[in-house]
Amino acid sequence: METKKDWSVLVEHVSKSYWKHKALKDVSFTLRDGEICAFLGPNGAGKSTAMKVITGYLPEFDGKVEVNGVDVRKYPLEVKRSIGYLPETNPLYPDMYVREYLTHVVKLYGLTHIKRKVDEMIEMTGLEPVLKKKMEELSKGYRQRVGLAQALIHDPKVLMLDEPMTGLDPNQLDEMRKVILRIGRDKTVLLSTHVMQEVQALCDRVMVLHEGRLVADKPIGELAFLADNRITVTVRFAPGSNGRWLERCGLFERVSELAAGCWQLTARPKEDPRVELFRLAAEHNCPMFELKAEEAGLEEIFHILTKEDGSL
Repeated sequence: METKKDWSVLVEHVSKSYWKHKALKDVSFTLRDGEICAFLGPNGAGKSTAMKVITGYLPEFDGKVEVNGVDVRKYPLEVKRSIGYLPETNPLYPDMYVREYLTHVVKLYGLTHIKRKVDEMIEMTGLEPVLKKKMEELSKGYRQRVGLAQALIHDPKVLMLDEPMTGLDPNQLDEMRKVILRIGRDKTVLLSTHVMQEVQALCDRVMVLHEGRLVADKPIGELAFLADNRITVTVRFAPGSNGRWLERCGLFERVSELAAGCWQLTARPKEDPRVELFRLAAEHNCPMFELKAEEAGLEEIFHILTKEDGSL
């Protein structure tokens, strides 16, 4: 582990169980100041549990967690003051107006200059168009913006965002991305998401959880090495071709049909199946209109790391 001056969040040998189910299994990592880190994993992998442990919402766990050098079990209120948290279920009051709600949050933190802080958050998160609406009247995108505003309003050093992109349209995704990039310049951000494009656009580093274990922790530029030189092939056959033979040919680890006649195929490690693919396509009377091969991308690496056996 790094020395205290190098990190803002320390998670050391953390395990957490719900009755007989072990949600986290000996998880260790650190987060540095000014780092935007993605937390990836299938549903039920333990991402939300890890965030709740770090923020102090789940005080009972094995191991050690510190935020900015403060032990989360010994001083939970101090830790919560230094963390901004947007949980997967956005904690909004449906009958409150936007400004009313943010004013309420500022008062809960015991802050001064209430109007100025609320105005700053409204401008930063683009909430001006909905100030006269109640929470229950807001779209999913604007509810997420309000949730982000409440997480930021006390100027925390660490920001935890659990699925902040869920349900956003492309324009809202772009706006949320810009806000996160801006605040990530001087804060530590841990971002849980299933949107791989956002991980590549936003994050410096990726951690992958699978069945409660941390199976990968790499700078985003180094993740390709985890694919062990696998390539992904996208092939499009002539209209009317039946490509179901791809699922039985034994050339690929993963086969998925993207659209009618268009398939995405993941090769085995260190293998290039294109010559044999051409031969089999001719044998099955499937003329190729297009074939593209590239190194396995982030989505494919995610699938590789979260296979049933959890191994590469």
